[in-house]
Amino acid sequence: MHDAKRLLSLDVLRGLTVFFMIVVNNGVGPQHFEMLDHSKWNGLTPCDLVFPFFLFMVGVSLWLSRRNLTPRKILSRTVKMFLIGVALHAWDMIVGGDWNVLPHLRVWGVLERIALCYGICGFLVMKTTQRTQLRIAAGLMVLYMVLLIIGNGYAQDETNIAAIVDRWLLTDAHLYHKSPVDPEGLLGTIPSIAHTLIGVFVGRLISNKEQPLIVQLVKLFSWAVLLAFAGWLLSYGFPLNKRIWSPSYVLVTCGLATGLLSLLTVGIDILNHKRWCRLFQMFGVNPFFLYVLSEMLSPIVSRLNIPDTLFATFHSVLSAPIASLCYSLLFVSVISLVAWILWKRRIFIKI
Repeated sequence: MHDAKRLLSLDVLRGLTVFFMIVVNNGVGPQHFEMLDHSKWNGLTPCDLVFPFFLFMVGVSLWLSRRNLTPRKILSRTVKMFLIGVALHAWDMIVGGDWNVLPHLRVWGVLERIALCYGICGFLVMKTTQRTQLRIAAGLMVLYMVLLIIGNGYAQDETNIAAIVDRWLLTDAHLYHKSPVDPEGLLGTIPSIAHTLIGVFVGRLISNKEQPLIVQLVKLFSWAVLLAFAGWLLSYGFPLNKRIWSPSYVLVTCGLATGLLSLLTVGIDILNHKRWCRLFQMFGVNPFFLYVLSEMLSPIVSRLNIPDTLFATFHSVLSAPIASLCYSLLFVSVISLVAWILWKRRIFIKI
């Protein structure tokens, strides 16, 4: 019974993450609530927690599914996720009327980073011990801190080593153009792998059948506090920064994700409060499909001018931030309907 409920806690956290990822990705209008916007550079908003929480859950899931992992499955899923990520960039351009996508198709993105972390960490889970994985995670964090120090890593311009590496590999034509530093660039994959390995470690903690649930929860919450506190201390020298996935950002967000997982486990497993989380459970069992669906639907409705029309309607009686939020919630409601249909028909789509 405990194992099934723990998996429910994981599904709920995964679903919460995807739900809010769709909400924050579909704001419209000139003004949003600050919590629904990413930090411009250094700092941390609730919006900045969405992607790292999902990457953390990738690590947890890798450990829980370790017995089903094979090199072929890992490689296949990695390639498919990466190509789907690139295809979404192409889809956005095509729907926008630009059919000549290859000369300036963006390569890096959310799914691409998840794919690389999944692939690398999947092989590490298969081939290495927990001690080795933790050493690799620590080594990657130290390596990345050195790169930030010697490579002007906190500069919000083209002298940043992350921007230099991406331009050298791909040229400006295939990069993110809304800021000098691509927020999903290649160099940021280094700490993201460490981030995913921390998720693997937490996955091991919550799947230890030899210990009572309450003991596991105490350990889980202790690690949550330790990670978040370590990240906070590190932020005095290496500020929290999602754009470059700074080491302090890794530790703080992993700590917060672990803490939230602890609370969900208490609420769902111990107190048996499950009614409130059904919607998020529905998102959690089909996370990749629902995210991809939202990313495909968003440019279509934008092309039809639906977001601006609805925003203007809402804004006629509401403030701009509330009107933006109303549209986001309406959009995610459509995705929720799809999630409900898949749930009722017991359809679970794996990438």
